[in-house]
Amino acid sequence: MPDHSPSLNDRVALVTGGSRGIGRAIALALAAAGAAVAVNYRQREREAADVVAAIEQAGGRAFAVRADVSVAADVKTMIDEVTGRFGSVDVLVNNAGTGNVFDIDTLTEDEFDRTLAVNLKSAFLCTQAVLPAMRAKRWGRVVNLSSAAARGPGLIGVHYNASKAGLEGLTRGYAARVAREGVTVNAVAPGPIDTEMAGPLKAANIANKLPVGRLGEADEVAEVVLMVVGNAFITGQTIPVNGGVSFI
Repeated sequence: MPDHSPSLNDRVALVTGGSRGIGRAIALALAAAGAAVAVNYRQREREAADVVAAIEQAGGRAFAVRADVSVAADVKTMIDEVTGRFGSVDVLVNNAGTGNVFDIDTLTEDEFDRTLAVNLKSAFLCTQAVLPAMRAKRWGRVVNLSSAAARGPGLIGVHYNASKAGLEGLTRGYAARVAREGVTVNAVAPGPIDTEMAGPLKAANIANKLPVGRLGEADEVAEVVLMVVGNAFITGQTIPVNGGVSFI
């Protein structure tokens, strides 16, 4: 039986927000597929170092790179560092995000702006930074981590809904413009996943409301990211990973 897992030998991957949860699982999966992985973090230096250590212990190549990916100057410095260490980025996973819970009566303009900067603007900045090299090589993969909240009510707030819906629009816009240059751009939209940010999901007893009867695992999201990275004919799509919470 043929092995359909992608071979990423000689490829360079960058995972933003790669120090924990879904980002950590994606970084480990990309490394297991052969990629050299840059693990981005903003504050969690120890956790990022743990991801790097796990990759290196398994025989892979990785390093941790600090940057606030919502800030253009930080993104430029980060991309320069990754290029200097490993070469130009072939696989970009825009995973960095924030999700503080606010209802419409307590949500402030500052929190709205911060959420869009971290969840949406960061993907724009990082994608703009890596696309020239991808287009020159005529090979590249961009995967944006969206959410079931992009197309549903969500539990976090309208600021989060808006940021993730915008991310899916960004995905389709880029995909349409670079597809003929060998670059695919897709979104993966997790539903309720059991990470350290799952407190509100557990408090709302979401697991029992899902058709599968449980929260998802970070590794299950990483598997779908690998799938779209390995497929050159999928682009401009949002792949839901949500345990049947929505069939759209």
